[in-house]
Amino acid sequence: MYRSHTCGELNATSIGKEVKLSGWVQKIRDKGFMVWVDLRDRYGITQLIFDEERSSKELMEKAQGLGREFVIQVSGKVIERESKNTNIPTGEIEVLVTELTILNTSLTPPFTIEEDTDGGEDLRMKYRYLDIRRNPVKNKLKFRHKVGMEVRNYLSNQDFIEVETPYLIKSTPEGARDFVVPSRMNEGQFYALPQSPQTFKQLLMVGGMDKYFQIVKCFRDEDLRADRQPEFTQIDCEMAFVEQEDILNIFEGLTRHLLKEINGVEVEKFPRITYDEAMKKYGNDKPDIRFGMEFAELNSLAKNKGFNVFDQQELIVGIAVPGAASFTRKEIDKLISWVKRPQVGANGLVWAKYNEDGTLKSSVDKFYSEEDLKSWAKETGAKPGDLILVMAGDTAKTRTQLSALRMYLGNELGLRKANEFAPLWVIDFPLLEWDEETERFHAMHHPFTSPKKEDFALLETKPGEVRANAYDLVLNGNEIGGGSIRIHDKETQSKMFDYLGFTPEEAKAQFGFLMDAFQYGAPPHGGIAFGFDRLVAILGGQESIRDFIAFPKNNNGRDVMIDAPAKLDEAQLKELHLQINQQVES
Repeated sequence: MYRSHTCGELNATSIGKEVKLSGWVQKIRDKGFMVWVDLRDRYGITQLIFDEERSSKELMEKAQGLGREFVIQVSGKVIERESKNTNIPTGEIEVLVTELTILNTSLTPPFTIEEDTDGGEDLRMKYRYLDIRRNPVKNKLKFRHKVGMEVRNYLSNQDFIEVETPYLIKSTPEGARDFVVPSRMNEGQFYALPQSPQTFKQLLMVGGMDKYFQIVKCFRDEDLRADRQPEFTQIDCEMAFVEQEDILNIFEGLTRHLLKEINGVEVEKFPRITYDEAMKKYGNDKPDIRFGMEFAELNSLAKNKGFNVFDQQELIVGIAVPGAASFTRKEIDKLISWVKRPQVGANGLVWAKYNEDGTLKSSVDKFYSEEDLKSWAKETGAKPGDLILVMAGDTAKTRTQLSALRMYLGNELGLRKANEFAPLWVIDFPLLEWDEETERFHAMHHPFTSPKKEDFALLETKPGEVRANAYDLVLNGNEIGGGSIRIHDKETQSKMFDYLGFTPEEAKAQFGFLMDAFQYGAPPHGGIAFGFDRLVAILGGQESIRDFIAFPKNNNGRDVMIDAPAKLDEAQLKELHLQINQQVES
């Protein structure tokens, strides 16, 4: 037995007990006649004591030879600690060591394994197994486990069955690039890793499983950022004999359950807004509604006043920034520079201060009277002390730019509080979106999404106006879940493939198995998938998902710890019937 107790469970009630502990050496304080060692494991830290009056010379020398991160086992007696530490659960006691066994030595770690480390992110990712020993990372992984358990508890209590689906599937066009795996036994053929288990969960509904879920790995070969990894985890769910309202109710329940059990927060309201309303009010389809600054369209108030910058534009839109009339000219110029960055791409920003005394002062006073500016204030909901910011240009582009500015200001003004949670549903997405490059429509979600029944006739005449029977769950400005009611009959699915530009042969080659299954009594069904990594991060009060993943990739998709991806040797390439084409520079 390596231990009778963990390093986090001994306290004043343990005084007098003989115990055995194992763990890593966190810190050593050697006074010559006395040595203190902080012993750490996953559960906490216990202070060990060696002193020359009560310990043998051999034991003292052994203790003095310990180094940071040595793995040791000790036996001893729990005694009261003279200098107590009220910051840790074990701070009232220490263990007077009678036996010490060094289980393994350690090199000096490349960074300090403490709450606040001196290691940069790249270094910590290279030695991730050491970084996991640090409380901030360890606790995030424990937090992830807790969320996963609560998800399983809730869904199991709702009669969902967890079913595993395959990782080695066929490549299908679902938006992002697939990761592909060569087949040794089938020369020249490849598996793909699933971007989601979409078709399999639909097949499970055909199979009569009724309520399915899975916490599952998915893979997409796309550009990375703080909240995106090439391999990520979904809470994947599907239900048979349901309509949209059934799914929204069940997964509102899941979100409420998680917020209550994980964060101790009661949330009753889940507002619902349409996609068009979200774009018009917030400029994006995943708005953060923890703060205001809703968009106000100003075309009728700002055009035809002699200001050519506005007169020539498709959309003039503004927001009222609470309390920001006090911004200095330097602070406003900083905002103008921010929106002109390539990442935002705006040409500029018009501003108007609504002063506390009720007067208005703007950057376009030459063209607009105070009465004009007061009409802007009324439309944007500005009050004395607020700052009105206005942008103009093409509708879609300008909304996106103002949305970026709104979120930036939300962060800068401290309006996006990590301990506040504001969920909402966005519904009635467009079924199709036009792609200028290919000059045809693509499915906004995926080709199995059902159109709204009342819009079905529009597929023939106005396909761009057809609404999808789809929904996204948004939390604090992040899409945490999205799904739809599916097409469940072969005829409708065939028509959808036609609208998306698939030939019958292409549709059969890609999705023939699903079309065949629909001929054997497929029930009406629909589902949703939550981004588990992102959900965990938001519940944990963070924006980035990386620290909630045990072994994440960097922004180039590399695992710097194991140095992957890596080249294959010639023997492996030959066995897989692969040949690498070398680019020869001219």
